[in-house]
Amino acid sequence: MSEKGLMEKEEIFSKVLRAGRRTYFFDVRATRADDYYLTITESKKFTNEDGSFYYKKHKIYLYKEDFDGFNEILKEMTDFIINEKGEEVISERHQADYKPSYDGNTALESSSAPEKFTDVSFEDI
Repeated sequence: MSEKGLMEKEEIFSKVLRAGRRTYFFDVRATRADDYYLTITESKKFTNEDGSFYYKKHKIYLYKEDFDGFNEILKEMTDFIINEKGEEVISERHQADYKPSYDGNTALESSSAPEKFTDVSFEDI
């Protein structure tokens, strides 16, 4: 690959946010026309049965022409969540002493089933 080709792949500016098993990478990169865009990568660590690790990654490419709309909707959504649920993390998965109420091999008991659809945790899917 030419030097110019290598330059296209370089990060111009980067930040990392570590959040438990998830890591978010924010990278400013350059287009071929030497304009900048943002990539946001979520990397999540998983463990194989043999104890080795692997990562699943998801990436978003965000271009300057989309910044205003993206920022507006992101702010609206984060404000909504904070206003509705507060800033405290209440998920059992975030508690250091969390123990599942089942062994993972049997069906959930009826007492632990959600009472209504809105009680479903999509983190478990």
